[in-house]
Amino acid sequence: MYEGKTIGVVVPAHNEEGLIGEVITTIPEFVDRVFVIDDCSSDATWEQIQRAVERVNASPNVAKADGGQIQSRVIPHRHETNKGVGGAIKTGYELAVQEGMDVVAVMNGDGQMDPDILDEIIEPVVDGRADYSKGNRLYSAEHYRGMSRWRFTGNALLTFMTKIASGYWGMNDPQNGYTAISRQALETLEIDDLYDDYGFLNDLVVKLNVHGFRITDVEMRAVYGEEESGIRYRSFVPKLSKLLLVRFLWRLKTRYLVADFHPLVLLYGLGPLGMLVGLGSIGWATLEGGLTVVSAQLGILVFLFSCFITVLAMTMDMEYNNSLERHARL
Repeated sequence: MYEGKTIGVVVPAHNEEGLIGEVITTIPEFVDRVFVIDDCSSDATWEQIQRAVERVNASPNVAKADGGQIQSRVIPHRHETNKGVGGAIKTGYELAVQEGMDVVAVMNGDGQMDPDILDEIIEPVVDGRADYSKGNRLYSAEHYRGMSRWRFTGNALLTFMTKIASGYWGMNDPQNGYTAISRQALETLEIDDLYDDYGFLNDLVVKLNVHGFRITDVEMRAVYGEEESGIRYRSFVPKLSKLLLVRFLWRLKTRYLVADFHPLVLLYGLGPLGMLVGLGSIGWATLEGGLTVVSAQLGILVFLFSCFITVLAMTMDMEYNNSLERHARL
């Protein structure tokens, strides 16, 4: 237990041979249950999980973690088919809820997440400051120094897109999988409806926003070792962009039309539409050979005014959701 709260950790793993064993054996002793989910690995990941589970569950420290009752502290589970990283985390979440865990963290099986800062990740949720906390590797140059320029650029772009989609404008590094969530949030969300593949984390924060849950960032350093990313960017970027657009429109409808009416939803509609009209009128006049100073100025004016409307909508969105964000510097 940690400050009177039961702590669970979900460890999703797919082809993490050579890494998963150390992840399992180095999870801090205050963790009550560890749910290791092998997402149908094709290498020796499952065998290494079983060996690590046997060592940990046979340790005298298991009784300490369970408050003096010797039980299986680490619970392995294997998918018969590959469900994606989101699918693996969802399985772990469901098992954690069944076990009655108060706070559930996620530590990927690739060894990128430092177990020594797990207490910092869960602290905001344990003490009630937030319902969901996540690592942030973009806090400063010192924190993202271990991240390649390619990763940093992609992360920054996805951060901006997820800010718009989710309404959590103060959030950074949404791709960071080092997270903690409260049992209340897990029981409120419809876990089965969350996205299964990469993009699960982005989908999750949108759902958290719609339900009015508070989130916070916890600064941490980027750590990369021998692991290889399973993301295929050629297919990942289009799929995630589509997901974020769909979830953004769903959030606007649910929060600003169904639950309550807010004029920003109209501004969000008129702004982008006006920008397209402004640019389209200039392009059409140019193709038809009828572009004049007046028509060009009118098109530019419509475009700029539409940009202003869009920025105004974003500003109103920020203000509306400001109370849902807590900034942790640990």
